[in-house]
Amino acid sequence: MSKSSARGFSVNLFLPGGDPEGLRVVEKTNWNGRGLVFPKAMFAEGRARKELGNTGVYILAGASETGALPTIYVGEGDPVGPRLDDHFKKKQFWQHVVVFTSKDAILNKAHVQRLEARLVEIARDAKRCKLDNGNTPRPPSLSESDEDMVEGFLDNILLCLPVLGYSAFRRISWEDSSSPVLTLHGKSITARARETATGFVVEAGSGCVGDGELAPKYADYMRELRGELIEQGVLVREGIGYRLAQDYVFSSPSLAAGILLGNSVNGLTAWKTASGKALKETKQ
Repeated sequence: MSKSSARGFSVNLFLPGGDPEGLRVVEKTNWNGRGLVFPKAMFAEGRARKELGNTGVYILAGASETGALPTIYVGEGDPVGPRLDDHFKKKQFWQHVVVFTSKDAILNKAHVQRLEARLVEIARDAKRCKLDNGNTPRPPSLSESDEDMVEGFLDNILLCLPVLGYSAFRRISWEDSSSPVLTLHGKSITARARETATGFVVEAGSGCVGDGELAPKYADYMRELRGELIEQGVLVREGIGYRLAQDYVFSSPSLAAGILLGNSVNGLTAWKTASGKALKETKQ
């Protein structure tokens, strides 16, 4: 959704147990969907909810044991409950689950299969997580009206997820921001970036130093993230170094600069405007 077409909306979070970190029921204005979020530690309480007796799509989320990006698994169920029972016993990585069903039971098996396929596709495209799904599911054939309804349902899911703290399904474009262009220069690379409300977005085509240029004491978390970005094709080989194959959002200017320069640096001083002013100076 472009910035020009975005409209305001409200998301209502109901906490049945009164715990902000516990079970949450999610509803959005002008939408017949309902979300349910709960930690794995509260599986018994979540499993007792009537929503899990409905047809729906779900997302398992957890921290990666071996890398910097979160691990995500997308699935569907008709109903959802038995599928989560199986994952509770067999999948170890997840810490939270997000379930989306419809309040008026309009979703059927084919609908949620398409939702599952589209969410996996979107996550693979954004490359902001490690997908536990082995393959991208093939979406079933739907009538034109059903396909339109499902895509509308998906749009609302994608609006709710960042509000709940799940950003792995958002691919941020360089063009989404009108903030000043910032440039980073290293011995062998040049990169451009912009600040956005979502994070620090580095432009596709920006350079990244080669493996032989990493600092001896390169931080482990940056080494892990760099490796995952190479594995996912965000960083692709170019000469002895790499370049960004797509616009990519980092959590901070320092993390972005550290990945690209191969060393721990202060992003507030490393990134500069066209006039040579450091990012830090623009905030004074």
